[in-house]
Amino acid sequence: MAEELRRVVLLEPGAMVPAGPDLAAEEDPASRKEGLFQDADPCSDHSCHIKPGATVNTLVPEGKILFPQIIPTNELLFYERFRAYQDYILADCKASEVKEFTVSFLEKVLKPSGWWAVWHTNVFEVLVEVTNVDFSALKAVVRLAEPCIYESKLSTFTLANVKELLDLKEFHLPLQELWVVSDDSREFHEMALAIEHVRFFYKNIWRSWDEEEEDEYDYFIRCVEPRLRLYYDILEDRVPSGLIVDYHNLLSQCEESYRKFLNLRSSLSNCNSDSEQENISMVEGLNLYSEIEQLKQKLKLIENPLLRYVFGYQKNSNIQAKGTRQNGQKVTHVVSSTMKTGLLRSLFRDRFCEESCKEETEIQFHSDLLSAINACHEGDTVIICPGHYVVHGTCSIADSIELEGYGLPDDIVIEKRGKGDTFVDCTGMDVKISSIKFIQHDSIEGILVIHHGKTTLENCVLQCETTGVTVRTSAELFMKNSDVYGAKGAGIEIYPGSKCTLTDNGIHHCKEGILIKDFLDEHYDIPKISMINNVIHNNEGYGVVLVKPTIFCDLQEKAQDETSDNTIQKNREAGATEGLDLEEMFQCVASKMELYATAEFSEQAKGNCEIINELLATSMQKGRMKKRLSELGIIQADDNIMSQEMFIEIKGNQFKWNGKGSFGTFLY
Repeated sequence: MAEELRRVVLLEPGAMVPAGPDLAAEEDPASRKEGLFQDADPCSDHSCHIKPGATVNTLVPEGKILFPQIIPTNELLFYERFRAYQDYILADCKASEVKEFTVSFLEKVLKPSGWWAVWHTNVFEVLVEVTNVDFSALKAVVRLAEPCIYESKLSTFTLANVKELLDLKEFHLPLQELWVVSDDSREFHEMALAIEHVRFFYKNIWRSWDEEEEDEYDYFIRCVEPRLRLYYDILEDRVPSGLIVDYHNLLSQCEESYRKFLNLRSSLSNCNSDSEQENISMVEGLNLYSEIEQLKQKLKLIENPLLRYVFGYQKNSNIQAKGTRQNGQKVTHVVSSTMKTGLLRSLFRDRFCEESCKEETEIQFHSDLLSAINACHEGDTVIICPGHYVVHGTCSIADSIELEGYGLPDDIVIEKRGKGDTFVDCTGMDVKISSIKFIQHDSIEGILVIHHGKTTLENCVLQCETTGVTVRTSAELFMKNSDVYGAKGAGIEIYPGSKCTLTDNGIHHCKEGILIKDFLDEHYDIPKISMINNVIHNNEGYGVVLVKPTIFCDLQEKAQDETSDNTIQKNREAGATEGLDLEEMFQCVASKMELYATAEFSEQAKGNCEIINELLATSMQKGRMKKRLSELGIIQADDNIMSQEMFIEIKGNQFKWNGKGSFGTFLY
């Protein structure tokens, strides 16, 4: 049945294909097109050219047709495309010069005539001969090859339809739709690569609105590089699936809005009257322009490799809590790959003896960790016996449960394999995890993501590959005596409106140690942070980095004219600062800051002081900013607007051998 949908036409079946190209079995056109999105070895066997004069033994399935071998260009690596665009095609051109630079590049590489190509569309493909190239239009003048080789996916689309379509196009075809036929010469290989670079650029890099943006600096740095990196990050599963969907949706919305804007602008330019309808159209145009700019900014945040991870993908977890059982009973789940009598006796002696277990307890045994977590209700406990457990899905914890390792963390290892956005997802109101080692593989978002509620992490080891622990807005983390290392992003990401208490932990060998996200948005509250006696060392960037908008820099400069100092500290002990305003709280800290400045403190103490200074300065400026916005009527006034300062207790932390230092800021 499938073969009936594919129509193959071969004129003059006894004739030979033009001299030069070797024959090879026709690949499915969809697979050739999808190959552009596959990361494969460019030196694989199927990409090697056949030597001239060699005999080609090809197994052709019944109903298939032989096409000339096209030059494979779909397996280029990131650095190959990067180098081509940077060094040979675009260089330091502006967006308005992209077409000019592309034409100049093609003129140096493409032969104007005398070569063969496969014209490939979603419906059919046919062999054509190129007779001329219109470089300025990025099109080739073609004619059907003789003998004609043609293949269609639709039985209703015949060769006559192809000829009619060619006539309508006046035999001018976009170069992007042509795949160069191989003749085993380097010249044709370079031509195929040149067309592939143009094809890839206009399909994945170029945006219709690029040319209208200001050329502040060269187009390659501003647009090509970040979009190219995003393409390959998606290809290599480094971007959360939800963020990919968001990006494509934003791109579609922006393209649609831009088309409407162009049509509206064109109609206004053709209208000379000062009518009411024209005024309405101008207002509509301004609204469309504003919408497009907002969409473009969101796209840039995702395209930029640094900002993409700084802002992250704020998805809402869909995990549903089960709540307590109808009978109110709590269950203890015991997880063990194999249960032996000695382990069972020890477990009952330590956990289920009469002294520690006063009430009757239901015990359920599991060999799989995910089945134990999925069986939990509110108040249950999961005891994990020593062993190495492999998890292929996400550990979703929606109820307030305890996840406890029976032994040392190195003896209870949970390893994630297989692709997925997250490893452990927490949304329970009070989740406790202790004495477990987590090993992360292929989790795009992170090893542990806390969406809501409070999660306590104690005596755990987290071996990361992407991001370590992520504390989302409105979530709370209490982490003690734990070790986080190996993250390609930050070891710990702290979102606005969250609360994070870190005590006696090690955070090391990550891209950044701790990343604090401080958005300038009325919907976000400043995070509450407490860091005591942590060792933050050997991170590639900073030990602690604060993300804040550039507008804060301007506010801080103005604020210095209003106050003599720009730091405050909120005492952790309850009631210590009750009834004090911002300036009074600053004075409470001033003497301590002077002590830090005059005494010969170690680098660690200096790092703690520097973090306090910057975080609290930002806190005060954000409070003033929100107050000014409320006075202007931009946001609703809040009686508590000046009491939302960052809750700070930072002391006893050690910062060692971090690549950029103890503390830094990232301005966006």
